[in-house]
Amino acid sequence: MTGSRLATQIATALRRERERQQLTQRALADLAGVGQATLANLEKGQRLPSIRLVERVFEALERQLSVVVEPLDAHLDARLADLAARPLADRVDDLNLDRLLDRLGDLPYLLTGSTAAILQGAPVPADGCEIAVRWRDSVAFTAWLNSAYAQRWSERWGEYGGLRVEPEEPGAHRWLTRFGEVRATMCDELPEPIEVRHGERAYRVVPLVEVVLADPRAAGLLRRYQSRSTA
Repeated sequence: MTGSRLATQIATALRRERERQQLTQRALADLAGVGQATLANLEKGQRLPSIRLVERVFEALERQLSVVVEPLDAHLDARLADLAARPLADRVDDLNLDRLLDRLGDLPYLLTGSTAAILQGAPVPADGCEIAVRWRDSVAFTAWLNSAYAQRWSERWGEYGGLRVEPEEPGAHRWLTRFGEVRATMCDELPEPIEVRHGERAYRVVPLVEVVLADPRAAGLLRRYQSRSTA
């Protein structure tokens, strides 16, 4: 069976408990009498494991799992509530958003992705500033990236650095700058924006109905939020 939400929940619970008890994967595998590769796959949550394997590993931790029946999508509602509990001003500060946008200067851009979503009230996770930039402005964008000491994300190595920063070069459009993380959607023309205001600042953003989130979990939260908003 392929990965499922249940497999992910089991994996998360197992990893948290193992780390809480300060055990390595190898140490827990030895205690449970399973191979380290088996335990590693269990913590990845990519396949739903057998009940006996789950019981065996948790017994080695002197723990057991319990089953709770809850309404469909209750996990999404709980996550939305957690994110909504944080004031928007705090989330903007976490992203260092205003300082980063001030440094973009005259570069034409729109806020998009998760950044645009949270500014329009959608409680979704965001760990960087997402902008849309036109291809014809890529030279100016590259100059800004260089001035901000940007390092580009390497999908191969799973870290920043080692790649040319120009958007035209192969690689993810994701950079770490001295002002924070920036992710860009390169396009021929910028979408028609709307303006949202928070405090004394106005932001030009892609409308929420047109926002696309690349992360599947964040996208699921956004769909749930939108379905609840229109219900």
